Amino acid sequence: MFGRSRSWVGGQGKAKNIHSLDHLKYMYHVLTKNTTVTDHNRNLLVETIRSITEILIWGDQNDSSVFDFFLEKNMFAFFLNILRQKSGRYVCVQLLQTLNILFENISHETSLYYLLSNNHVNSIIVHKFDFSDEEIMAYYISFLKTLSLKLNNHTVHFFYNEHTNDFALYTEAIKFFNHPESMVRIAVRTITLNVYKGELDNQHMLHYIRDKTAVPYFSNLVWFIGSHVIELDKCVQTDEEHRNRGKLSDLVAEHLDHLHYLNDILIINCEFLNDVLTDHLLNRLFLPLYVYSLVIPETSEERKINPQVSLYLLSQVFLIIHYQPMVNALAEVILNGDLSVFTPQTDIHSVRCFTKPLESLERSLELSRHRGRKRTQKRPNYKNLGEEEDDERARGGGGGVEEGWDDDSRGGEREGEIEMVVMDKCKVTEQNITDEEKTAAATRTHTQRSRPFLDMVYSALDCTNDDYHALFVLCLLYAVSHSKGINRDLLERLQLPVPDQEKSSYSLVLVERLIRVMSQASQPDGKVRLATLELSCLLLKQSVLSGNQCIIKDVHLACLEVQHTQTCTHYIRTHTYSPGEEIFLDMFEDEYRSMTSKPLNVEYLMMDASVLLPPTGTPLTGIDFVKRLPCGDVEKTRRAIRVFFMLRSLSLQLQGEPETQLKTHTEKQNDLIACMVVSKDGGQAQRFLAVDVYQMSLVEPETKRLGWGVVKFAGLLQDMQVSGVEDDSRALNIVIHKPSSNPHAKPLPILQANFIFADHIRCIIAKQRLAKGRIQARRMKMQRIAALLDLPVQPSATEVLGFGQTANASPSGLPFRFYEQSRRGPNDPTANRAVFASVDKVPGDIQIPPPSTNQTNDPGDVAATAASTGCCASLAVMLNVNKKPLAVAALSSSCKARLNGCDWCLDLEKLEMGLNGLLARLT
Repeated sequence: MFGRSRSWVGGQGKAKNIHSLDHLKYMYHVLTKNTTVTDHNRNLLVETIRSITEILIWGDQNDSSVFDFFLEKNMFAFFLNILRQKSGRYVCVQLLQTLNILFENISHETSLYYLLSNNHVNSIIVHKFDFSDEEIMAYYISFLKTLSLKLNNHTVHFFYNEHTNDFALYTEAIKFFNHPESMVRIAVRTITLNVYKGELDNQHMLHYIRDKTAVPYFSNLVWFIGSHVIELDKCVQTDEEHRNRGKLSDLVAEHLDHLHYLNDILIINCEFLNDVLTDHLLNRLFLPLYVYSLVIPETSEERKINPQVSLYLLSQVFLIIHYQPMVNALAEVILNGDLSVFTPQTDIHSVRCFTKPLESLERSLELSRHRGRKRTQKRPNYKNLGEEEDDERARGGGGGVEEGWDDDSRGGEREGEIEMVVMDKCKVTEQNITDEEKTAAATRTHTQRSRPFLDMVYSALDCTNDDYHALFVLCLLYAVSHSKGINRDLLERLQLPVPDQEKSSYSLVLVERLIRVMSQASQPDGKVRLATLELSCLLLKQSVLSGNQCIIKDVHLACLEVQHTQTCTHYIRTHTYSPGEEIFLDMFEDEYRSMTSKPLNVEYLMMDASVLLPPTGTPLTGIDFVKRLPCGDVEKTRRAIRVFFMLRSLSLQLQGEPETQLKTHTEKQNDLIACMVVSKDGGQAQRFLAVDVYQMSLVEPETKRLGWGVVKFAGLLQDMQVSGVEDDSRALNIVIHKPSSNPHAKPLPILQANFIFADHIRCIIAKQRLAKGRIQARRMKMQRIAALLDLPVQPSATEVLGFGQTANASPSGLPFRFYEQSRRGPNDPTANRAVFASVDKVPGDIQIPPPSTNQTNDPGDVAATAASTGCCASLAVMLNVNKKPLAVAALSSSCKARLNGCDWCLDLEKLEMGLNGLLARLT
């Protein structure tokens, strides 16, 4: 019989429609004949359960009589009977898998009610599975999560039993809150959030959660989070060489998950849950473990974690959690509290201490469940109303551990009152006083009253040795000032930075410490990272900017100006590569682009576990450049440039001045040269080449609009290489590279193609425009950089090849691309010469020897004299002697750039035309 049934189930029998009520009846017949699981029928039962699941899903969408038959025959009881026989891992896994699929795919509420009736689902939930098996554990927790997603005001009655006061779906799930597998812990958080969500308005269930599970669950959860924090701190202390960053990153990610989970519970805004959770978080985790560790001596046994870890974790707390009562109380202690908040109060023992719960969560839930079962359920009426309370009072002090848990839950309000009393001691009464009186009062209060936590925060801003602690302090101040739940009155009372708010005074202590951080960052041997400097600038702007006005004092502004104009510029001039080198322009532009396009994101910074480790200077760790110290001359140059940009931007914003030296716009009409562009892969396209002051463009004419075109490619001249093609005098090979900050790296080409022109004349003209345009673009940009850095500037070049850019051009018309590179030592004897001479060399140009003091009629010497003096008289002498091509070529390459210094010099475009004509006649 079994053999025929197996083949029939497998689809080889006579039945054709397996999705039907008749087939379900046959499956029921198979179950009734195989009530006992054996090795012979195990596979048959598994296939039968799968088939029943498929039929139920089909019936939910097509035939309601399927569920009628399933309920009538109580077929769920067969599933439960198979589980209770301890039939082995194979059957359990398949049964949990099919049940999970079944509940995921049921869409009609009536069908769901059929499945949840008779309490069989709860019996499966409380079944003792072998959770040491990872597969069983995975399917079981997935089954619970699927059921939690079906919770609503109607289905909750199937899971919460008011008569037995039991909620198996919730209590069985939270037992795995500390499971070693992260996916299980995530599923538990999802289940609890589905239970807590506001759509469930069942008061009996909520009272059960509050009275029986809230305190045990939250106390164990807080202990579990604290244990992870201590493990994180140990990982930081034992990984100074950055060898175990993987484990540290996992621990930081776990802490972030915990904080997001806690915030998700708090934003549900269930009042009694928030009260209990806030009490446990403040008094048993944040204050005793995080805050108290800021001031405990290193040698004390009470110190569980180090201050830098505390500051890092507190920053995460304020960035993620926005529940006002909790973040306000926490900020009040840190910014305005003293050690009295940790002094035990009367009639309270061990408030604000990080201690392990007396009972495990599973043990607490078990005792609570048994106690609830022993209690007789009475229907409330006028006779027995109040008897339950009398029984509680009669049992009195013999309640044991469970009474202690209930005392905690019922005493939440009392502890909250005590909490408020402690907080009131820390508050300063506000009065209607002037800003000067407020500043004096804040200073006087700071000096007279003990604020150990705030003092520690300010003292950690000392960056004399390094900025290890300072970075975390700045992140904490930023997080507190940007937290949505912080009371703004507290920040204003302490004159801490508040973004986008009118103010008339600021904290002198904080601003002076921020200025010291900037001063140390601008020193040549400073140990301040770029992230620390950027945060300092950001907090300073928030402190002294009030709307469109700046309220900074003159003495503080003067300190910033000195740093910007002297210290930082001296650092760039004496400790980095020479700005005369071509690589410096690329570095300068790339650093500006990086600073403007990728501003510091504090939220992402506090998610990076690498900042917890001591600052390192090697790029081999893979840490981002702004989060570590520079290594080598190239990175020191990059850091110096970035410091200069940050301090310059800060100075301009505080003075209300716009940035005019680093504009990136220019307008110029250009001549077009037709050409055929042949790419490296053989593709051809007809384009027009347009050469601007700083870039070249490839334009495709617009067919529908005469005189219009579409720019298909644009590249900067300064990144271009132009060379001829040996076999074709009408062709040029043009390569445009993407600049790199590494001088040893091979540049990556973004365009590599042959340009074929109509004749060799147009080819020569295009080559001249591109080659000379590259020189001119780099020279003008480097002159701008020299002006910014107060370096000696070579006189501006006159127009080259009709670009129309003169010495009187507006500085805003010189754009920067902003990429990256390098520099020269302070003892270089050529430091006082023109700093951009090295960028004037183009392959193929004639090199002019130094001018001789002896006057001769040799054309080469005359050309050299003209180039060195820049005088039109020399030009006239040269044009009247011998008229050799060598002299004209020498003048073309070296003399033109220096003629602009003479008052009676010719216009460069006319001069170029005359020189070209003269050269053509002579040749």
